[in-house]
Amino acid sequence: MKTIVTFGEIMGRMASPANLRLRQTREFEITYAGAEASVAASICNLGGNARYVTALPKHALAEATMDAVRAVGIDTNYVLRTDKGRLGLYFLETGANQRPSNVIYDREDSAVAITPADQYDWDGIFNGAQWLHLSGITPALSKNASEATLVAAQKAKAAGALVSIDLNFRGKLWKWDDSKSARELAQETMRQILPFIDVVIANEEDCHDVLGIQAGDTNVHSGAIDTARYPDVARQVVKQFPNVSKVAITLRESLSASHNNWGAMLYDAKSDTSFFAPLDAEGNYQSYKIKNIVDRVGGGDSFAGGLIFALTTSELSEPQVAIQYAVAASCLKHSIKGDFNFSTRAEVEALMGGSTSGRVVR
Repeated sequence: MKTIVTFGEIMGRMASPANLRLRQTREFEITYAGAEASVAASICNLGGNARYVTALPKHALAEATMDAVRAVGIDTNYVLRTDKGRLGLYFLETGANQRPSNVIYDREDSAVAITPADQYDWDGIFNGAQWLHLSGITPALSKNASEATLVAAQKAKAAGALVSIDLNFRGKLWKWDDSKSARELAQETMRQILPFIDVVIANEEDCHDVLGIQAGDTNVHSGAIDTARYPDVARQVVKQFPNVSKVAITLRESLSASHNNWGAMLYDAKSDTSFFAPLDAEGNYQSYKIKNIVDRVGGGDSFAGGLIFALTTSELSEPQVAIQYAVAASCLKHSIKGDFNFSTRAEVEALMGGSTSGRVVR
């Protein structure tokens, strides 16, 4: 199995215990994660090979992030250690019921944000690689990080690798050009990267914010999704970027912070066919009902990791199977504390096969 590369920032995650508000807490649960690191972790935990690329300062906290990544088997040989920059942080307040979760970012002048693209060993990074995964979060950090993301996509294509990107619009981060709004800067930047992308991963909000594409009159905050509209969204993505071969759109119905319905669609441009998951006994779309969510942060990244793993595994690569696999993997992530999905391939396939009771495995 060839290597899947991910590139982006890893941070310290400072989470308030249980469901405390940030202003209530006097201590934090500390873990280390970032979107692209979470994708790599999912791939390794499912049985694949992943290489993570980032820039980190030279100090003990950065070593702790490396320990967290290495612990799940990720290749860190091309992590760049720098004398400048800091470790980014984010603070998480986990919501419950009708109170949403909240994230505060503290990422300015992080090592990734200030490191120029030419500092990374791209030839070595893509040696033996079959896939590169990126996100729209890293280019939101700074002009340097944006340029590095673009160069990574170009170098990966030149090396013969497929490239995926999760659009991941984060309005709080797109601030590095004061002359433009967050949406304007995101659209301008991401449109430079998307011509080098083979697989686009997004939700309906990302498609609207980054590409100006909307699923008809769908209101994502109403808790209702009309799946019939999403194939047209995918077709519009491909029409704008004909190089894109597949578009995956996650379908989250957020009934409350603790109760989400979850599914996804995978559009195959070559056959002009859309595949939905999960399906009921009659083959119709029927979302997973996820109640009492433990931690939804990283749910989208676990979907991306599951999808990439499936598409690069011969027995899982057929589109209907791949999307079922990705949705099942991300469904299980909602039961796991932290950003990383520690679900195994056997557990994902059991859920795909209908094992939903949560009974003790003895």
